[in-house]
Amino acid sequence: MKTSVFAIDVGYGNTKYAYRSASGTVATGMFPSLAPLATTHSLSGDGKGVLASRNVVSIMIDQNEYEVGPDVSLSTAYGTTGSALADDYVMTDNYAALLFGAVHFAGVTHIERLVLGLPVHNMKKYSTVLKERFAGKHDFGLGRVVIDKVMVIPQPLGSLVFASSTRGASFNRDDAHLVVDVGYFTTDWVYANGFTMDDTRSGGMPGGASQIYQRIARLISLEQDDNVTEIELIDKALRERRPFLLYGKDIDLSPYLERADPVVANVVQQMQNSVGHLRNVRSIILSGGGAALYASAIRRAFPRIVIEVIDSPCIANARGFLLVGEAGLARDRRAA
Repeated sequence: MKTSVFAIDVGYGNTKYAYRSASGTVATGMFPSLAPLATTHSLSGDGKGVLASRNVVSIMIDQNEYEVGPDVSLSTAYGTTGSALADDYVMTDNYAALLFGAVHFAGVTHIERLVLGLPVHNMKKYSTVLKERFAGKHDFGLGRVVIDKVMVIPQPLGSLVFASSTRGASFNRDDAHLVVDVGYFTTDWVYANGFTMDDTRSGGMPGGASQIYQRIARLISLEQDDNVTEIELIDKALRERRPFLLYGKDIDLSPYLERADPVVANVVQQMQNSVGHLRNVRSIILSGGGAALYASAIRRAFPRIVIEVIDSPCIANARGFLLVGEAGLARDRRAA
């Protein structure tokens, strides 16, 4: 299938993608950003027996097979889940495997414009590298894919564009907004007048939702006298508002979440130092999979500013990337 624009937000926690279906509606998908080396055998069968097969595929990167998909294992015997929490994440084979996994699950074989996002503080360092790495013809073990052009934008701009699209004529291009994207590994913020980004008041830093999960894991480890490392399962339990299971015991994570407040406060303080006073902004737009975890701290830091938690914050960037790519492609076609 050929598509004009395909948007992928390869996050540290989840990989999200969006594209325009044949009917004109926006189709989206999401799966965990885990890419362990693929197993050499399977006991789950073909889905016709008692053990159903998992919804995963093997992606070949540099002659190594990585397993990606909605049913990828969130925990393993020795903690090697295939997660890559590093600042050079976009350079890893895991990132490439997740990107091509999204392309495969969407059934796309030809992309005119691929739109990707980067944390604000990594834009200068990696945007050109991504454009060069993923433009062209690729074969990741499941058939050839052609990508004509790659576009890279700061991640929070995706949320700003998506938020503006839901407001229609009520979005004023003269208004200033602070967009805060709380991701899995990084928190990024963009100060924008309309769609014009103010570089001096925009930034980002490592310190997203995963730092909270790591803090909770350390606290549980101390109390249970064990080395708890399954932060992906802690993430899942918090998102589903369910207890965390440890040795057959249900552990309520609410008290541990409160004790993680200092982690959030440090990130919010760094953001305050960057943006200064916000007397003239219309609102703070809060997005990203960790938005709910940071909302209270941001409200305390900016008590007089309207805080808007965007609808479906986890997928907002990908949907915004799609709109940016479509607008850019339309401009290019008009110019041609």
